[in-house]
Amino acid sequence: MTGQCKVVVMGHPTKTDRAAILAAAMKQLETAGAEKLAIRSLAAMLGLAPNALYHYFDSLAALQEALADESRRILLQQMEKAAGRKGPAQAIRAIAEAYVRFAHERPAIFSLTLRPSGNEGDEDAAHLRSWQFVLGQVSRLYDEKRAPEATLALWAFLHGMTLLKQAGVFGKMKPASSFAFGLEIWIEAAVH
Repeated sequence: MTGQCKVVVMGHPTKTDRAAILAAAMKQLETAGAEKLAIRSLAAMLGLAPNALYHYFDSLAALQEALADESRRILLQQMEKAAGRKGPAQAIRAIAEAYVRFAHERPAIFSLTLRPSGNEGDEDAAHLRSWQFVLGQVSRLYDEKRAPEATLALWAFLHGMTLLKQAGVFGKMKPASSFAFGLEIWIEAAVH
């Protein structure tokens, strides 16, 4: 032995982290809705004192902003996966279907996707990455000058159709096939 000893300091494991809090908040949103989200109930769900959550989020508004960013990130992942390596028109169809499916399957999370972000100047914000992704896909169909307008029109169409579906508007007089019809008109406008 050289006479040296090794000192091992054991750190105290934390009971939670930012990702665990966001995951629990997402679960609470999906089961109880956005209006029921509260720091106290979330802390109780995690088995923590409410003050522990303020270490990660200084207010309920900060938590809601983080959840909105997370919802946009999840939606973006779904759209990217749907687009894959498909051709331009097929990718747009797949993105549109993924958007509507996400809204239908996860309405509480979807409701956060268009919440204003507090990260206006943040180039890495999820809303900006989503815009850039969809704009990139649209640019495969529309010329550079028309692509931003076409992207916004596509987004408005998708969001409008999603809200109409959620409201139960479709029926005999307003067929659900209107979605496919509108999307095809949007795609056809790219070639004319």
